[in-house]
Amino acid sequence: MAWFTVRLELARTKEHPAGSPLHGYEMRVPLNEEGLLDEAEWREHKKGAVVRRFWQGEPDEVGHLIHTRHRKWAFSYAPGEEDDEPFFHLETHSLKAGEYVTITEHDGESYPFRIVHVGTEPLVA
Repeated sequence: MAWFTVRLELARTKEHPAGSPLHGYEMRVPLNEEGLLDEAEWREHKKGAVVRRFWQGEPDEVGHLIHTRHRKWAFSYAPGEEDDEPFFHLETHSLKAGEYVTITEHDGESYPFRIVHVGTEPLVA
C-alpha cells in the first residue's frame, strides 16, 4: 500500500464537449495494488488525505477526503455537510489513469471526471 496523487479533470459535459483540464481535483490518497482506496490506511492517517479543487474563474479550495455518516466518500472543505462533494461508489472504483468517476458538486450537480494521472509526487500548491 502506498499514497498516490490522483488528478481528475472534467470529462465531457454539455458545457465542455471536449472536457476541461481547467476544472478538476488533485487528491492525495492511499491506494492498494488494484488502485482501490485503502480504507484501513486512510483511517490511520486521515489528515494526509488532502484534496485541491481547481475550477477556472474560482479560487482553489483545499480540503480532505472524508467518509460521511451516510457511508459515502466525499471531499469536504469545512466542518458540516453543506460543502461536501460525494463520490459515486468510490469504494468500488479503481483509481487508474483513463478511468472515470462521478462527483456531486456543492450545487448538487453531478459531473464526470477522467483520471488523467496517478503518481507518487506531492500535490501542486
